Amino acid sequence: MMEVREEMTNGTELPAGETWELRLYVAGQTTKSIAALANLRRYCEQYVAGRYQLEVIDLMQHPQLAEGDQILAIPTVVRKVPEPIRKVIGDLSNEERVIVGLDLRPQHR
Repeated sequence: MMEVREEMTNGTELPAGETWELRLYVAGQTTKSIAALANLRRYCEQYVAGRYQLEVIDLMQHPQLAEGDQILAIPTVVRKVPEPIRKVIGDLSNEERVIVGLDLRPQHR
């Protein structure tokens, strides 16, 4: 069973475009699912620490939720915010592909 909802913001209101809402779709605790979650957490902490929300949805428990984001393969991470919606499929081990695909970028100062 894998159901995780994390909010890694510092509690203050951030400007639009400075918060990432991510949803990771997995199917149970497979090796790829566990790797995808670990990789995604690592990238978020490295690039958007304190400015992201991560929700993990186990399609073995909630298969109906795949339709809403049109999930065709797992694991898949969906960036809901900032728009536009973006998806990256796989175990997320290719850091450059994930960073570019989700447009994770350090905070502008």
